[in-house]
Amino acid sequence: MLATLRPYIALYKHYFWQILAGLLLSILTLFASVFLLSLSGWFLASTAFVGVAGLYSFNYMLPAAGVRAAAIARTASRYMERLVDHNTTFKILAYLRTLAFRKVLPLSANQLAHYQRADLLNRFIVDIDALDHLYLKLFAPIVTALVTIGILFIGLATINLPIALIITIILTTTLLVVPVIFYQAGEQLGKTLAKQQSEYRTLLINYLQGQAELTLFNAQLRYRTQLDELESDWLYNQQRQSTLMALSSALVLLIAGFLTLLVLWLITQYTLSPLVALFVFVSLASAEILMPIPGAFIFLGQVLSSATRTTAIFNQTPDIKFVPKGRTIDLNVAKLQFKQINFTYPNQPFAVLTDFSLTVEHGEHIGIIGKTGCGKSTLLSLINRTWQPQSGNIYINNVELNQLDEKTLRQTIAMVPQVITIFSDTLKQNLLIGNQQATEQQLIDVLHQVELDKLLATDQGLDLLIGQGGRTLSGGEIRRIGIARALLHNSPLILMDEPTESLDRQTEQQIIQLIKKTCKDKTLLMVTHRLTNNPLFDRIISL
Repeated sequence: MLATLRPYIALYKHYFWQILAGLLLSILTLFASVFLLSLSGWFLASTAFVGVAGLYSFNYMLPAAGVRAAAIARTASRYMERLVDHNTTFKILAYLRTLAFRKVLPLSANQLAHYQRADLLNRFIVDIDALDHLYLKLFAPIVTALVTIGILFIGLATINLPIALIITIILTTTLLVVPVIFYQAGEQLGKTLAKQQSEYRTLLINYLQGQAELTLFNAQLRYRTQLDELESDWLYNQQRQSTLMALSSALVLLIAGFLTLLVLWLITQYTLSPLVALFVFVSLASAEILMPIPGAFIFLGQVLSSATRTTAIFNQTPDIKFVPKGRTIDLNVAKLQFKQINFTYPNQPFAVLTDFSLTVEHGEHIGIIGKTGCGKSTLLSLINRTWQPQSGNIYINNVELNQLDEKTLRQTIAMVPQVITIFSDTLKQNLLIGNQQATEQQLIDVLHQVELDKLLATDQGLDLLIGQGGRTLSGGEIRRIGIARALLHNSPLILMDEPTESLDRQTEQQIIQLIKKTCKDKTLLMVTHRLTNNPLFDRIISL
C-alpha cells in the first residue's frame, strides 16, 4: 500500500508550508471544538457546584469569555483551514493533471492504442480527483487527531494522570485499530467502485458518440440495457459503501459513549471537583476527533486503485524518442526523401509499406492515392513520427528524421488531419492552435486567405464562440479552419489527409482552389481518394 502511495506522498514536500499551515489550522479547529465543549461543561458543572452561595464570589465572566473565544476561534480556523487545505489540494491535482498530460502527449500511437479515449479521460478526471482523499481525508485528519490527543493528554495529566492515561490509550487504540477494520471491509468494494466508475464513463461516452451507428444497426436498446445494468450495480455498491460509512460513524459514537461512561465511573473514585467534569466532556468530544478517520479508510481501496491506474500512465516512456538537441536545417525549404521504408502495424500479419522509396523536391505538390488500408495515411504518420518504420530512412533536407529534435521537426511540418477538431471556444483560440505567437492581424489575414471573412463580419469578430454551444460550422468551414492553422504554422512542408472528404462537389472544388493558392510556395503531400484533385498535383503516387 505504501509503495503505491509513496510517489503522491512525495509531492507534499513541494507544498510543505501550505500543508503545515493547513495542519496547524486543523489542529486549532479541533482543539477549539474540544475546548469549547469541555469548557462549557465545566462552566455549567462549576456553577451548579458553587450554587447560590457563590453568586457574588464566582467569577463567571472569565469562562464565559473563554466559551465565546473558543466558538469564534473554531469558526474562523475552520474557514481558514478549508481555504488553505482545498487550495493546496487543487494545486496538487493541477500538478498531477499537467504531469499526466506531459506523460501522455509524447506517447506513440502504438502505446495510445492500449487505452480507449474514454478510459484516458477517466484517468485524467476521476482517478486524479480520487487522490484528493489522500490528503484531505487521510493524511490531514490522522496527523491532526494524533497531535490533538497528545495535547489533551498533557493538559488532562496535570489534573489527573491515571484518567488522562486511560483516555489517551483508548483514543489512540481506536485511532489505530478501527480504521484498519474498515479499510479491510471496504478495500475490495472501493476497487470495484473505481472499476465500475471507469467502465460506466467509457460505456456512456461510447453510447453518446455512437448514436448514429447504434441507430443504424438497431442496437440502441441493447447498449442502453448494458448501461442501465452497470449503473444499477454501481449505485448498489455505492449504497454498500454508504452503509459502511454509517457503521463507522456509529462505532465511533459507541466508543465515545463507552469512554464517557468509563470516565464517569472512574471519577467517582476521586474527590468530586468541578475540574473533574472536564474529563467527561473531553470524552464526549472525542467523537469529533475520531469521526472522519474510519470512514476515510473505507475510501482507501478506491484511492489505491486510482493511484495504481494513474501511476501506470506516469511510468510510461515513449517508444519514439527524440534527440535532445538535433541537427539544424533550413526551415524555409523542405525536400523530402523516403528510402526503402518497411512498415507493419503491431500484431498484423501483412506489411503496409514494403521497400517504399520516393523523393519530393521543395515546392512540389504530390497526391497519394490507393485503396483503403494501403498505407496512405500511414505515410504521413511516419513523416511526423507518430509511427516509426521497422526499417528504412526518411530525410528532410538531407537530414534523417531521427537526427532532428522534436521542436525542429514540428516547425518543419504542418498537418491538416482528416478529422479537424474544433474546440468549444472562440475563433481566435481555435486559430492560435496553429501558432500561439500569432498576432490578431495575422489571424485576420489568414482568415482572408482561406475565405472565412464572414466569420469576422459578426460583432464579436475573433471572439466569436464556435463549436459546441457556439456558431455551428459547415464541413467546408471546418476544413478552411484546419488549413488556416497550417498556414499560421508557416512550415515549408504541409501534410493533408483527405481534406475534401465528405464535402459536396462545389465545396470540394473551392477547397482545392484554396489549397492551390495558399500552398504554391510550399511542399505538399496530400492523401486523397478522388482523382478530381489532379490539377492540384505535380505528381500522383499510387500505393
